[in-house]
Amino acid sequence: MADKADAIIVGGGLAGLVAACELADRGKRTIVVDQEGENSLGGQAFWSLGGLFMVDTPEQRRMRIADSRDLALQDWMGSAQFDREEDFWPRQWAEAYLDFACGEMRDWLYGLGMRWFPGVGWAERGGGHAHGHGNSVPRFHLTWGTGPGVIKPFEDKVRRAVADGLIELKFRHRVSRLLRKGGAVIGVAGEKLAPSAVGRGQKSGREAVGKFELQADAVIVTSGGIGGNFKLVRQYWPAERLGKPPKFMVAGVPDHVDGRMIAISRNAGASVINADRMWHYTEGVKNWDPIWPAHGIRILSGPSPMWFDAHGNRLPAPCLPGFDTLATLKTILATGHEYSWFVLTQKIIEKEFALSGSEQNPDFTSGKWSAVLKSRLGKGAPAPVEAFKRHGEDFIVADHLRDLVAGMNELAGGKRIDLDHLEAQIAARDREIDNPFSKDAQVTAIRGARNYLGDKLLRTARPHKILDASAGPLIAVRLHVLTRKFLGGLHTNLRAQVLGEDGDTIDGLYAAGEVAGFGGGGYHGYNALEGTFLGGCIFSGRAAGRSALS
Repeated sequence: MADKADAIIVGGGLAGLVAACELADRGKRTIVVDQEGENSLGGQAFWSLGGLFMVDTPEQRRMRIADSRDLALQDWMGSAQFDREEDFWPRQWAEAYLDFACGEMRDWLYGLGMRWFPGVGWAERGGGHAHGHGNSVPRFHLTWGTGPGVIKPFEDKVRRAVADGLIELKFRHRVSRLLRKGGAVIGVAGEKLAPSAVGRGQKSGREAVGKFELQADAVIVTSGGIGGNFKLVRQYWPAERLGKPPKFMVAGVPDHVDGRMIAISRNAGASVINADRMWHYTEGVKNWDPIWPAHGIRILSGPSPMWFDAHGNRLPAPCLPGFDTLATLKTILATGHEYSWFVLTQKIIEKEFALSGSEQNPDFTSGKWSAVLKSRLGKGAPAPVEAFKRHGEDFIVADHLRDLVAGMNELAGGKRIDLDHLEAQIAARDREIDNPFSKDAQVTAIRGARNYLGDKLLRTARPHKILDASAGPLIAVRLHVLTRKFLGGLHTNLRAQVLGEDGDTIDGLYAAGEVAGFGGGGYHGYNALEGTFLGGCIFSGRAAGRSALS
């Protein structure tokens, strides 16, 4: 293929792969450029758990979950809380995605070969009001094969199109400029980087060994977010809403998720909106076996661990595991510290702890029922969780609360946690277990979760007292802020065309995936409902691939 194509896609992640598939289906010649090596095809989606937000599916109905577009719209808008003039297109993208999620999404993906675990997950349960933030029902559909399983059908189609001469993959090509002529974008230019032999996700070199220039009738930017670039995260951090940005964070995405194309696109006239909206988790732990710099893993917990701030004060509802991410982040940072603590038992960790990422879930990633049943229903916690308990520096295990507190204070430095104060709070919660009713919001949430069969079987331990020795040993986990998603981005209309500062489209320029806020420049608004990141990459990548050159 020559250096002139019908379309150029900047970024070989999930959104870029989906867009490339759509273009190939229409017979368009496409060049995909990516600054990483070939082993990084699929981008950060490869490392994901593979959850997709879908509505009113056979999987939900089999689990007796009554879902609908109206309920999903209520949850989405209560979470997004759109309140800006520039939210017009993000709102349109949100409604269009919901039409997709409760319409053709599942059948289309099923036809491509995707399958889902039958127990639908209940993520981000919200802040306590029906009209506010959170999922009213379980909607997190875990793909068999996790992130690699989501990528596979699109990568396979791209590989076939490469063999047919319709797609050319140019790795180690870093874009530094969008080429313009007469107000239209006509191509890209940048540097050829030296070949890299590092493994997928590891930090690769940036030595330039040449230059390149490519032209096309359409350029689609699908370069991802900013989570691997702490400097950019802090630059955009909404201090007035969430408090000062943490001095210490762990990275939930590889180093190459650097946000470079945001500024490059802006330099070419693109409008960037909602840059202060972002999605970072509060349950991050340092990876004891890291792949990328500052590598962190998110603990995906059921509702039972007690959550305390750095001083040993219990966090208030809705700051419960899996309920309201940004409210919890704001509460933690308001303490003047950047970390918090889970306190739980061995019984809880065995039933409720999972870890984010395809590499931390080899059973689901394998797509084999036998591996899942052995891991999730066998004795002890899943092997990756037990490995973190043994090797992770943020984990403390003790038979007695006194020893646990001593370990917590030694790890954090100083004596911020008072044994008597912590014990009094845990004992008060434990007394609520003696009755089937409670005024404790977390105890009520635990019992409510067990009303859902999926949670009762796989995600929520039987209510028990934390200080019951038979449930032990006791476990404390220090939790850090973990970077993840950029919820703002390049401003696009429903055709995925990038808009300029004047609100008009920039001819020849399109954007999809995280760099476009997953659609419109931020279709999540202020809060995400989970499963909407991969879903947004698929939906917006499809829109861009279908709109470009049409």
